[in-house]
Amino acid sequence: MPTSSARSSTALGDTDALTQTEGAGRCALVVSRAIDKSVTMRLEITRRAELAVRAMVTLGDAAGRLKAPALADALGTTSGFVPQVVGPLVKAGWVRSDPGPTGGYASCVDLRQVSVLQVIEAVEGATDGGRCVVADRTCDGLAPCSLHVAWAQARHELVEVLGGTSLSEIAMGATS
Repeated sequence: MPTSSARSSTALGDTDALTQTEGAGRCALVVSRAIDKSVTMRLEITRRAELAVRAMVTLGDAAGRLKAPALADALGTTSGFVPQVVGPLVKAGWVRSDPGPTGGYASCVDLRQVSVLQVIEAVEGATDGGRCVVADRTCDGLAPCSLHVAWAQARHELVEVLGGTSLSEIAMGATS
């Protein structure tokens, strides 16, 4: 189980642990079994999606527009990466982008109205691509893999939690 890069850990049972880590330009939820240290499954959220969630919170807290360099500084990234992060948020209608020397980015939605799942899917696309977690193929009820039922249940619960967590809840957690 990661130690130095671990941010938080939640016990799932006597032999399981859920840990959120950061590294290599992405955040990951790592499920590991204490019984067999060699078994680790990574459910990753890309750095771009994580920055998009943070950008929404930052813009939601800002009084007015933020220019790309100021937003980049607040997010700990480069000004050149900001358009890649904010572009999907503009397209979704949650952020306004005003060009020019007096322009910048501004939130145009109440953070209570947008979930973490909505932001992740705006940036990365639909979270359920129908791909098998065991083999590189389509996985459904007609031709299920050995983990299909368990994975479908775990995915359903994860999607429910992310879909039920508003950006305002994330903002409150960031300030406490």
